[in-house]
Amino acid sequence: MKGPLVVTVMMVKLFIFILITRHSSQDKNGNHKVRIPTKPFWAKLVPSISYWNRQQQILDLQNNPVLAANYSTAGMPDWLNDTSLISNPCQPNFRVTTQVKDYNSLPNRFKDFLLYMHCRSYPIMVDQPNICKEPPFLLLAIKSLAPHFDRRQAIRQSWGQAGVVANQTVVTIFLLGNASAGDHYPDLTEMLHYESARHKDIIQWDYRDSFFNLTVKEVLFLEWIQTRCPGARFIFKGDDDVFVNTYRILDFLKGLSESQAKDLFVGDVITNAGPHRDKKVKYFIPESMYTGTYPPYAGGGGYLYSGDIAARLHNASQQVALYPIDDVYTGMCLRKLGLAPEKNKGFRTFNIEEKYRSNPCAYKSLMLVHPRTPQEMIQIWAWLSCPSLNCQ
Repeated sequence: MKGPLVVTVMMVKLFIFILITRHSSQDKNGNHKVRIPTKPFWAKLVPSISYWNRQQQILDLQNNPVLAANYSTAGMPDWLNDTSLISNPCQPNFRVTTQVKDYNSLPNRFKDFLLYMHCRSYPIMVDQPNICKEPPFLLLAIKSLAPHFDRRQAIRQSWGQAGVVANQTVVTIFLLGNASAGDHYPDLTEMLHYESARHKDIIQWDYRDSFFNLTVKEVLFLEWIQTRCPGARFIFKGDDDVFVNTYRILDFLKGLSESQAKDLFVGDVITNAGPHRDKKVKYFIPESMYTGTYPPYAGGGGYLYSGDIAARLHNASQQVALYPIDDVYTGMCLRKLGLAPEKNKGFRTFNIEEKYRSNPCAYKSLMLVHPRTPQEMIQIWAWLSCPSLNCQ
């Protein structure tokens, strides 16, 4: 009895399969029809009119083996086959003078950025190779300029105190470029060498330290972490004119679950933003350079992320063209990873209400406030470190 039943079931399945096959290969009139896609799966790449977008298109092609396979070397358009800079990318690329339509009318900061946009590697002048010999729980990495000694010293005496804070290991470093005579800076080389020997917390590279080169500082720092401090559990990266409540940050970090800690990237997040087109604005970007909106990004005054994210950002940064605004660039790298920064109300990169600024308790629950002078940093830290401070 079992044999005929098996045969019957198999016949029914075969009949259903034939019906489905016939239905799927016939149109409503019963005619057989071959389904042909109406357009190619991979759309033909058309060069963007904006220089950064076009450079990103080239990088996307180079890093996408499936897409690259659709172009033979012979059939690749000239704009996608630009390999002229690979041999020595740190020489000025004078081709941009004709590739950016309004190059000659752009401010000098844009010309300088565009000429060296492909350079990501600069010699390190001052290093601290053993600063993370014991992997820290929290690495405080502060963007600074050579003349800003008073800011660095105030941070050392307040929220950037290295060592053991609240039973956790904290390491502080200051990230510098080269404040050159070409930008009318005084020569502070000897002073900086003394400061570095005294405090052993200066990291300096030989590149022009300018606003547009903060992205270079970001890329070099991500490389430095992987070689000098890969064991850092968390990283705070910020400016030298912010106040950071290190106690609050450590409390916040200790309260995270393992999964929360792994993908952590928090700050004062800006969404639905785009480039400023007003030439009078510090963040002005012309259309010839960039079109489109910005991905969500955390304001560069300061943000907090995990060591795991740092390693992934380092890899992603190699696939994202340098952009002259560093916090936007970091947002671009996060998007490349399929991630987005998380907004945290403890980060106040646009200050707090004036009436609360002299109230010690206003800073108790915050992680960052911007801006603050060196004197204000020391004052606020003294308030928060006072055992008798009572904020009910």
